[in-house]
Amino acid sequence: MMHDAPGTGPLHGAARLEARVSAVVARALQRRGWRPAVSPHVGYGADGWVRVLARVLLVPPGSSRVGVRDARGWRRFVTTEAPGVPVTVRVGSHLHHAISDREGYLDLRLPSDLEPGWSRVTFTLEDAEPVEAPVHVVGPETRTGLVSDIDDTVIETMLPRPLVAFRNAFFARESTRRAVPGMSELYAQITAAHPDLFVVYLSTGAWNLAVPLNAFLARHGFPQGPLLLTDWGPTESGWFRSGQDHKRTELRRLVDDLPGLRWLLVGDDGQHDPLLYAEAVAAAPDRVLGVAIRQLSLTQQVVIHGNATAPDRPTVGDGSGAAAPVLAPDGYGLADGLRARGIVLDRRPI
Repeated sequence: MMHDAPGTGPLHGAARLEARVSAVVARALQRRGWRPAVSPHVGYGADGWVRVLARVLLVPPGSSRVGVRDARGWRRFVTTEAPGVPVTVRVGSHLHHAISDREGYLDLRLPSDLEPGWSRVTFTLEDAEPVEAPVHVVGPETRTGLVSDIDDTVIETMLPRPLVAFRNAFFARESTRRAVPGMSELYAQITAAHPDLFVVYLSTGAWNLAVPLNAFLARHGFPQGPLLLTDWGPTESGWFRSGQDHKRTELRRLVDDLPGLRWLLVGDDGQHDPLLYAEAVAAAPDRVLGVAIRQLSLTQQVVIHGNATAPDRPTVGDGSGAAAPVLAPDGYGLADGLRARGIVLDRRPI
């Protein structure tokens, strides 16, 4: 999770070690003329507020770019964060001042006078040109939101398979990755039925992958929306972050932040999406429009888990409505299942 200021609490030993190493690297790079720059991410909001997301990193002299659209994977992870950097954020007519946290992140909920729909906010560092980021402001008439997982839901990754995950994350170009069949068509149908649909992509992937992931989504015709990713480094309390906790926390925040929306939750059965979505149904059944789970093949399940059974099965409800997920191996089957459940697509209202 990101924070809007450097942490003040006690840090786990791994986090302290990471901070010391990063500080040594940062000082060496700054002596060579490297300077801070903002890597902005898509944000979202509603009436009176927006959540803006960005990271401050060090870049070489003469460069203002902090992300490469289709670089080889390992280059995305060779970054040096810039903590404690003052950043000015303009949101409509409001001007806000913030400081990057210990990992260079900004995750801010700010007052806003932006109109519903897509707008832009600007981030400015001292002696640097402003950098813009899109934000989707959810209007009072919007009633439907779509939460989508990424790995093995829209992109074929087999992420839990260590060697394939390592190859995909550190070596493969994003242009070589394959989309899950029928998923972009499914999302296009939902978007056609709801032109003001709010879409958000929730994943345990690293923020370093945001630029190529956005490029992949755009290239394959997926609707634009904020990415809610995480960081793979140590936390303030341990060596590793919990992907489940990240998704659970962000789902709860979305439901709380946008009380006027009912959510269609889309994921896969390769990891924990069925369980997490079942928890969301149990916690707020009136806020979940439906659950759609892409089923991995028998071969994929065996490779990932060592057996042919998915790790988590939803057990909420009586087998009807939002409590009963639609299951299919691709987007075409999920579209058919959603129609059969009365979650009608193709320009007819849900």
